[in-house]
Formats: sequence, C-alpha cells, structure tokens
Amino acid sequence: MQTAESFQQIYQRACDRKGGATALEALLGQSATAADIAAIPDNLLLGELTKKVFQSGFVWRVVRQKWPGFCEVFFDFDIEKMLLMSDEMLEAKARDERIIRNAAKVFTIRHNAMMIDDIARKHGSFARFLADWPVSDITGLWAYLKKHGARLGGNTGPYALRAIGKDTFILSDDVEAYLRATNVFDGGVSSKRSLQQIQQQFNLWQQQSGRSMQQLSQIIALSVGENVVGMQR
Repeated sequence: MQTAESFQQIYQRACDRKGGATALEALLGQSATAADIAAIPDNLLLGELTKKVFQSGFVWRVVRQKWPGFCEVFFDFDIEKMLLMSDEMLEAKARDERIIRNAAKVFTIRHNAMMIDDIARKHGSFARFLADWPVSDITGLWAYLKKHGARLGGNTGPYALRAIGKDTFILSDDVEAYLRATNVFDGGVSSKRSLQQIQQQFNLWQQQSGRSMQQLSQIIALSVGENVVGMQR
C-alpha cells in the first residue's frame, strides 16, 4: 500500500518534470504577510469572496471582464450599504446587465457582508481575523467560512483566501488525487475527518520543508498528473 512521500521525494519529482529546480521555483507563488492581510479593507475582502462565488462553476474570464460592473452596482462592496440592501433591491440588482445575472449568488453578497460585519465587531476587522488564523489549522478556517458564509464551501473559500494572500493549500484535482492515492485520507474529501488528516499531512510537509502551504500544494500538483514540460494539456 502506497503512503505519502517525504517532501524531498515530491520536490525532486517535480523538479524532474519541470526541467530543474530553477524552473520549478519560478512557477511557485508567494503568500502575503499577516500584516499585509490585516491591512486589507473589509469591503475589498467582501469583493473577493463575491468574485470567487461567481467564478465557481462559471468561466473565470467572464467574471473578470464584468468585474468593474459589479463594483459599480454594489458600491464597491461597502459593508454598511450591503447590510441595508432589501430583498427587493437585491432582486433588482440581480437583473442589472452590468453583472452576471444570478439572483441566488447576488443574495450571498448581503449574507457574507453580515458575516464580515459580525466578525469585525468581535475582532476589529475581518482582515485581522483572517490574518490571525493559524495556517496549521487552515482547514478550520475553510470550515468557518463554509458554516457562517454563503456558498463558500468546497474550493470557493480556499480560492478566495489564496486570492487575498492568505497562506493556504488548495485541493485541486491533482492534489486530491495524489492524497487519495497515497492514503492520506480515504473518505469524502470534504468530511471533517478527511480534512483533519490532510491538514496533519501538510503540517508534516511544512515541518520537513519550511515551505508555505501554498507552495506545498503547488509543488504536489506539479509533481503529478499531465503537466510535464513539453506536454500539451
């Protein structure tokens, strides 16, 4: 039965597949510092959550193209203004041609504004709350966003965190397939038990490597699947 490899084994295979360590390192991203995250205005964070909600199951490029329209329609995601939106106002905005017209997703904006406002009252700002959450329990933050937010389950919450610079791994298809094949977990990928097992393995790899969670998952993804140098995807 195959088990998860050491970080060095994964790293070496990724290097071999991508043409060496220099080429591999050029493909890796950098997370923001806690101070940088804590300084992000909460309206921008609501905007990022909203962008990822609309990108889920949709063409990301189209959402990016329409994003200026979203900012106009929703007053740059000002938290107080979003809290004052009535159902009738949200329904009207869901018909605005400047945005992607999906009423169910439009209503998540007010719900997530309420979550952000509640957290800000307790922690000073939503940004500070995110900045202070330990990456050694990043799946706990995923679970919090899923429970208290709207449509932030699956990879939507993690992708939003990645977009603002919060250090998190992503359970992409390649990463999930690797973790399942090496028996890191054997149940549903979104179950509490599976996420705890996955978090423990990433914590071990982080101890072995000193790498960020972001880079760990990127290296795993680049070490498996069909993304070999010269191969057409």
